[in-house]
Amino acid sequence: MAMIGSAAASRSAQSTARAYIALTKPRIISLLILTALGGLFLASEGPPDALLTLVVLGGGALAAGGANALNHYLDRDIDGLMKRTASRPVVSGAVPPINAMWFGIALNVVAFIILALFANPSGFPPSGFPLSAVLTLSATLFYVFVYTKGLKRSTPQNIVIGGAAGAIPPMVGWAAVTGGVALPAVYMFAIIFFWTPPHFWALCLMIKDDYAEAGVPMLPVVAGVEETKLWILLYAVILVALTALFALTDAVGTVYLASALALSLIFVWFAWRLTRKPGIEGAKAAYLYSLAYLALLFGAIMVDSVV
Repeated sequence: MAMIGSAAASRSAQSTARAYIALTKPRIISLLILTALGGLFLASEGPPDALLTLVVLGGGALAAGGANALNHYLDRDIDGLMKRTASRPVVSGAVPPINAMWFGIALNVVAFIILALFANPSGFPPSGFPLSAVLTLSATLFYVFVYTKGLKRSTPQNIVIGGAAGAIPPMVGWAAVTGGVALPAVYMFAIIFFWTPPHFWALCLMIKDDYAEAGVPMLPVVAGVEETKLWILLYAVILVALTALFALTDAVGTVYLASALALSLIFVWFAWRLTRKPGIEGAKAAYLYSLAYLALLFGAIMVDSVV
């Protein structure tokens, strides 16, 4: 009987651990980490210091996971109304709401301390302004209070403005190496900022009924499917110009430029094809490509910084 009880306790502990990990939305974190790594490579003009990389990526992952946990806590009412989110840990009861809140806060406190102490070009103990830590905390605060609490339920432009939170990681990586924010870091921020709406709207097309049921004014719910598809195409075209302009700086070279033009034009093709198809046909393909697009683009930035 003792062995049975021990096995049951072990399964319960594993289930609880999985629930808390799910709060952090690991798949989203992985893309944020990749963009932060791009900032590290570009600022270092090649492979960054291994310890600094571990600190920035680890601290960034903790902060992003904490922000996502707070999102679970704040959105638990509408998450329960949508099929896509009805099984999330807080909604399902796997994690009590108050625990999710304190878990999210704790992760951000730990992340801030780690980044403030160790992601600082002045060395340890730090003697300069902990810019990487402050930028990371600002991303969490923006995501939680501006996007989740302020914009998400009030305007179809929620993701246009709120996407700024997810665009900060490459600036964090840049600041950890240089101690400041320069034009290349701003370009990386802008690329993610303008990538976020077409990426998210493609997803919204597929789950617009969920958002309508929950009363969330995402663009396909408010403006309709056809207008949303046109906005996706417009933003994809903007990305062609923006990524090309980045090559006018000395920070990136021909490897990046060739990759950026090819990847961005393919994105435009997916968006254009979406406008030519009926309803939401083609939305999933556009959404999946948008994920690959950002990962490959920042991969090209890293390769370019090395060669």
